[in-house]
Amino acid sequence: MTAQPFPVSEIVAAQRPHRKDAARNYDALITAAREAFAENGAEASLEDIARRAGVGIGTLYRNFPTRRHLFESVYAGEVNDLCRLARQVADREPWEALTSWLRRFVDYTVTKRAIREAMDDESDIFLACRESMYQAGGPLFERAQKAGEARTDLSFDDLLRMVAGITATNFVDDAQRGRVLTVALDGVRTSAA
Repeated sequence: MTAQPFPVSEIVAAQRPHRKDAARNYDALITAAREAFAENGAEASLEDIARRAGVGIGTLYRNFPTRRHLFESVYAGEVNDLCRLARQVADREPWEALTSWLRRFVDYTVTKRAIREAMDDESDIFLACRESMYQAGGPLFERAQKAGEARTDLSFDDLLRMVAGITATNFVDDAQRGRVLTVALDGVRTSAA
């Protein structure tokens, strides 16, 4: 997989403070926001996010002047993690690499769903994230197709929409979601694999 940076990687690097203490606070806020949005949706309390991160509300606002800045930063961080994972799994067997990436994609969709309404599909960050995600995951899918392990009558966009659609459903628990995803991916895998 190419070592060229993904567009979202540059955005994340530009947003993150350089001073160690400021970077530590920034990272704690992103982690806390990700958890709070997954639990409570886009209306999660900013005060709760600051408390979870162990910082004051002033530190939150210094890093993220508006709720939208926080949404975009969490979203970009999630996509950046997906891109990093694509590089990490690229040397595995094709099907294993693809499904490892898709299982992490499922976790990303939970956060995305929580903040989706607050995101602008035409914003520079959203477009860079989309491009980066396709650059990261697309080659894993193509490799699985070339290896004869994934259907060739399916596009990468089809695959992502299927997985996102499945994860949009409410499940009893993560185990049930995992079982349903496994059944769906069985339909993507070729019978020869």
